[in-house]
Amino acid sequence: MPDRARRTLRVIHYNPWAEGLEDALTYVSRLPSLDLGPRIAEPGNVKMKTMARLDADWHGESTRCFASLDHPDIDFPPALVLGRQGFSELLSIAIPPGEEWWFITNGQHPSGLEHLAGKVFGALAARGIRILYYAFDEASRAMPCFSQIAPHLSVLIHDEFPLDPAGQARLSPRCLVRHRSWVANLVPFSAPFVEEPEEKLVFLGSEMGLTPHRQRQVSFLRETFKDRFVAIHDHSLAVGDRTALGARFKASLCPEGRKFTTPAMARTHTDRPFWSGCLGLVPVSENSRQGGRLDELAAEGLLLRYAHGDLKSLREACEQALATPTADRRRIYDHYNRHETVGPVVVDALLAAP
Repeated sequence: MPDRARRTLRVIHYNPWAEGLEDALTYVSRLPSLDLGPRIAEPGNVKMKTMARLDADWHGESTRCFASLDHPDIDFPPALVLGRQGFSELLSIAIPPGEEWWFITNGQHPSGLEHLAGKVFGALAARGIRILYYAFDEASRAMPCFSQIAPHLSVLIHDEFPLDPAGQARLSPRCLVRHRSWVANLVPFSAPFVEEPEEKLVFLGSEMGLTPHRQRQVSFLRETFKDRFVAIHDHSLAVGDRTALGARFKASLCPEGRKFTTPAMARTHTDRPFWSGCLGLVPVSENSRQGGRLDELAAEGLLLRYAHGDLKSLREACEQALATPTADRRRIYDHYNRHETVGPVVVDALLAAP
């Protein structure tokens, strides 16, 4: 039988830390030496400079993921990346015959285009460039430009259940819509599986610091697990340092996160359980008050959940995670790398888009 028709699909990733239009992996390779000082409000502010570096590197890792898409039925020419300055050049380029061009944006990055977002997305669509938006942090409710960009989307992956009705009404009937957490921005299997990690648990907090609710959990876990427990809650973990956690820890505690407390976010989660699983850690996830967070993963034993605010449930889940056999951790590692990174999620959506 003849081979299935192959597609040629070029990805263009919008990264607000990028500048003009350029090869995506070239940008990623020069990112560590990029001077971010001119891009921040107070170039002399050490804390702001540190946060800018962490943010730029995190989004650079997303660019690396989108530049590393792979599928047996698709040829992916070298991906491109652009910042706000690159749209004029992108819109001036003729799409080669036989190529599909897909513009990918994520998070709430369209809001960086401010009042121009709808016009820019409309111009891309008019040029034949299809648009995939992998949204997170309740974008249809929090992002003012959502209703302007919605009609131009070919694919929307989002973390809200349900979407804001007004924003949903603006989507094209042909737009493929999927409810999905933002998962791990790691290239699949880029981190090796560690057979014998240290028998320790890491708390993965955020830059928002510790609320009284979180401090209560951290204090309880320190008292319970002593030196087997380490808390990271100041956003100091660089994206490049994540892979080292696979040897230092056996399990990760992934608290809910303040942006995930609303009813619309009850079934999704921060990215931390997903990249933890990719490292071979056993993810321990805080369930929502409403319940039902990441049901499918929990049912398959691919993460452990504890009831919101329940210290007994928290302790039991952490103890179970630390007792997980190597074969089960390997199953978690394989699943998350195959199915819970942004690359495979995006490729699956590209294949399904009408």
